[in-house]
Amino acid sequence: VIIMAPALLILLGATVILRADSLSDKKSLLLPPTNFTIKVTGLSQVLLRWESNPDQEPVNIELGYHVRINVPQEEDYETRNTESKRVTVLHKGFSASVQTVPWNGQPLPPSRWVSAELKAPPGSPGTSVVNLTCTTNTTVNNHTPLWPYQVSLHCSWLAGKDAPEDTQYFLYYRYGSWTEECQEYRRDTLNRNTACWFPKTFISSRGSEALAVHANGSSKHAPIKPFDQLFALHAIDRINPPVNVTAEIEGTCLSIQWEKPVSAFPIHCFEYEVKIYNTRKNYFQTEKLMTNAFISIIDDISKYSVQVRATVSSVCRQMGFWSEWSQPIYVGSDDQKPSTEWFLIVLMAAICFILLIFSFICKIGHLWTRLFPPVPAPKSSIQDFFVIVSSEKTVSTETEIEVISYVEDPGFETLEDSVF
Repeated sequence: VIIMAPALLILLGATVILRADSLSDKKSLLLPPTNFTIKVTGLSQVLLRWESNPDQEPVNIELGYHVRINVPQEEDYETRNTESKRVTVLHKGFSASVQTVPWNGQPLPPSRWVSAELKAPPGSPGTSVVNLTCTTNTTVNNHTPLWPYQVSLHCSWLAGKDAPEDTQYFLYYRYGSWTEECQEYRRDTLNRNTACWFPKTFISSRGSEALAVHANGSSKHAPIKPFDQLFALHAIDRINPPVNVTAEIEGTCLSIQWEKPVSAFPIHCFEYEVKIYNTRKNYFQTEKLMTNAFISIIDDISKYSVQVRATVSSVCRQMGFWSEWSQPIYVGSDDQKPSTEWFLIVLMAAICFILLIFSFICKIGHLWTRLFPPVPAPKSSIQDFFVIVSSEKTVSTETEIEVISYVEDPGFETLEDSVF
């Protein structure tokens, strides 16, 4: 008995410890949320809502929730709230799951998942719109001083490949809490709506929310499947070109200035590109700037074309597309020195041509000989003798002998007279 007592005590202590551990594990077990629902609250917008488990025993840690979006695109995030609003496309349906997790990083296992889903809306495959594209543009609002700028929206699409010929499409957009249906459509050859124009919207060009666009349709021959698409504003905003572009040349200095585009963004939000084209040398020069002025050194004998474009820099929002180039303005002139050079070339050619014609006329009419007759040289008897001889050789040998004898006879006679 004395020997068994310590063993009994050890066994009893182990049993107490195991029971305490089991109770502790039971208290630390996290239970999943309850009443998890998904509700459509707007175009491409759903509200996820759940409740904390009422059977959850108190724990000495803060609890949070891990949400996982399964359809249409996988996404994970954590929150301490019991509801979450999401902007997403819904034409493929929507499915999500949620579980309870320790919020402050305690090493406790999360609860099991609970899930909910929205079924995809009905419609025949291949009947929804395809190639849906949208663009926004900012214009000046002269009617409401409190809103100096207004944003227009233009969207276009193509009919689905399996859509019946009598299909008619209808377009809606939602930005924030505002939803609007299109009133100005453009139609294709089958009289189906394929484009929409919102001249004035409630879209903020400086906003960061996604633009939700929804297109549905109707037909007598088949149910038309709806289509949703989300657009980031920076990716569809068409910035206006800079305005009041001016350029002037002083000597070899080209000075260019402009004003910011028509936009709700302030002047420091823009980047610019300046394009200078030398029309004489067919040379482009492009410069990127953060200011609205540029000075360049040029030659003063060329004509230049100047254009400027803009984009919103990353200082104010995520960068998007560049604007179109401004209308070209022309400065300088290439008619100065090049024209002088051409004048000299033409003048020299004319002088050469006149001299050539004059020489030709003189040669034909022997005018040169008449104007400048040859100067007679002193007469030489010896030279005359050889001239006569050379000229007479062409006649005959006999004649040459006769001429020689004729010339020599007076000489002999003179010698005879002198002797006697």
